[in-house]
Amino acid sequence: MAGAAPAQERLDTVVRIIAQSMVAEVCSIYLRRASGELELFATQGLKPEAVHNTRLRPGEGLVGEVARTAEPISLSDAPSHPSFAYRPETGEDPYHAFLGAPLLRGGRAIGVLVVQNRSERRYDEEEVEDIQTIAMVLAETVASGELLAQDELRDIEVAPHRPERLKGQRFAEGLAYGHVVLHEAPIPPENLLAEDPAVEEVRLREALVALKANIDSMLEGGQGKLAGAPFEVLETYRMFADDRGWNRSLEEAVRTGLTAEAAVDRVRNEHRARFATARDPYIRERLHDFEDLANRLLRVLAGDRPGERRDLPDDAILVARNLGPADLLEYPRHKLRGLLLEEGSAASHAAIVARALQIPCVGRLMGLRDRLSEGDLVIVDGETGEAYLRPRPDMLAAVQSRIEVRSERQAEFTRLRDVDSVTLDGTRITLLTNAGLAVDLENLDATGAEGIGLFRTEFQFMVSEELPRLDSQTALYKLVLDTAGDRPVTFRTLDIGGDKVLPYLETEREENPAMGRRAIRLGLDRPGLLRLQLRALLAAAAGRELRVMFPMIATVDEFRAARELVDVECAWAKRRGRALPALLRVGAMIECPSLLWHLDALLPLTDFVSVGTNDLFQYMFAADRTNPLVSDRYDPLSPPLLRALAEIQKKCADTGTPVSVCGELAGRPLEAFALLTLGYTRLSAPAGGVGPVKRMILSADLPAARRGMANLLGSSSGSIRGELESLARKLNITI
Repeated sequence: MAGAAPAQERLDTVVRIIAQSMVAEVCSIYLRRASGELELFATQGLKPEAVHNTRLRPGEGLVGEVARTAEPISLSDAPSHPSFAYRPETGEDPYHAFLGAPLLRGGRAIGVLVVQNRSERRYDEEEVEDIQTIAMVLAETVASGELLAQDELRDIEVAPHRPERLKGQRFAEGLAYGHVVLHEAPIPPENLLAEDPAVEEVRLREALVALKANIDSMLEGGQGKLAGAPFEVLETYRMFADDRGWNRSLEEAVRTGLTAEAAVDRVRNEHRARFATARDPYIRERLHDFEDLANRLLRVLAGDRPGERRDLPDDAILVARNLGPADLLEYPRHKLRGLLLEEGSAASHAAIVARALQIPCVGRLMGLRDRLSEGDLVIVDGETGEAYLRPRPDMLAAVQSRIEVRSERQAEFTRLRDVDSVTLDGTRITLLTNAGLAVDLENLDATGAEGIGLFRTEFQFMVSEELPRLDSQTALYKLVLDTAGDRPVTFRTLDIGGDKVLPYLETEREENPAMGRRAIRLGLDRPGLLRLQLRALLAAAAGRELRVMFPMIATVDEFRAARELVDVECAWAKRRGRALPALLRVGAMIECPSLLWHLDALLPLTDFVSVGTNDLFQYMFAADRTNPLVSDRYDPLSPPLLRALAEIQKKCADTGTPVSVCGELAGRPLEAFALLTLGYTRLSAPAGGVGPVKRMILSADLPAARRGMANLLGSSSGSIRGELESLARKLNITI
């Protein structure tokens, strides 16, 4: 860089002009190197030989302190400040007055702009605002390449550009690479300086009014009222929009001569830099609120409505802090290759939808958005739970090779699509798939599944802005049955509550919603809601078989009460001469540990049962599967859980009750292998797991496997995963 004369001349010209405009005897520009050090790149007033030789660590000296805090520092006598660090090569000892401002880019200090004077003087507020504005413009011109060419910026940390690997959690299996699309990405201001500050003030004021009106409209709930936790969250969000400090910062920024967009961008950068260093998680969370408000405000200024989707590249990797199912479904599926999330859990709605759509998804990637820019190349590794940002060519080539191998495996699964699921010893296994969206119905034919073992009816409610009416529910259920043809479909009644909150359904705030009024409890407390759904199911299945399953049954009395509602609706339809299903089967999900000791009373009342391993396991271990702090505290392949599953299967076999497993466990080959050894012959897997599980089934010798499992169930270890893998290898079972 020292030898790049044209670039150096441009920088020298910039500091000379700034010194003149600020009436300063010294003006210096420091830029952050990739090493993190701040290097003096240009100066007017200090010794020229210090350029590219003086380097400071973040926090070292006053310049380092400006970079560390991401806030301006104004001093009348700099040498007396405890952070002052004297560097003799600069010759700055005669200068007392100091004013430094950070060059902020994406909430990160990429450099520092400094002016100094010999006399001990106090810089006024207007001068502090002036240098912040200049620093903002300077940061943009440096980052854009207008001041320095890209090759001259090679080692300058203008934005993250080096390859990085982030370890997160696997939310949806798969492998993909493509270019970053930021969910509701901030709109960069095109113009920084205002031609007419008064006009910009009016634009900002009108945009703030429109923003708050939009939030007020959301608070009113549109066609349905918000209540409980959703209302309180949104109300708090509205309070932030009214925050005096935030509003005042925006007004002051626009009065310095910035456009309304540039003012919002500047305040957002300042907040990000300030809040990002906070250790308190509550304070850091407030950053997300202010940043989302800023993004919404920028879209209002641009004339867009919040929530409008942009065109995507053909290889889009969507990046977000978190995402709701409706948000994800609004993006065009054919262009979406993968999903990366800072937050969330494998049980979140976005993760469930991603698995249903077979979109690779990795979550819990802390600090992800601050490390990425729109258009960056990234890899989503849903096999290892990792993300590779700006990967090296060799890493990209390795992933492309793995994708080819996966494609070959997928071709193998396609060849197996129409092959019956029969083990080597002749045991017939019924392999079904899980669904919840109309798009899932395509997977029936694509995977060769024998039916739908679990249709999650709540997705229709979650993506709707109002309670779905009887005719719309009936239409969806009829579509599902028509598509399935003669293949069985098991509908799970509405499983909402807990973390599945509907904005149009009033609910009370609960301290522990996972164990609160959810699923069948909510349905029994609001029988009108459950009866409406049952009426739609009966109408859709007129003349055909209907299988209805109630979730989260904890007591036998709950199942009796739910089944009575089915009888009530059947009687209602008969009185009106409506056609009823040719065959009606009513079942229960075994998800609550209480049923393990009451199966003798429950099973005679049911036509079938299904084991929901996701909830059953988290309740047995008292570990919330959506909480990353405890979700990995147990292994599904632990002896206590496997013994519980063995007991359920035995009781069902003794009473002749059909039983299936419909949790995530059924979609992973090793776990499905364990289920087969316990005697289960009916599995309902996510679409992506049908092929791998079928391949495993075709290679299994169950008598030998069951003998091996019998020896493992008595283990005192927390997991027998390793032992099961060894057993599968010994028996040449493809896992």
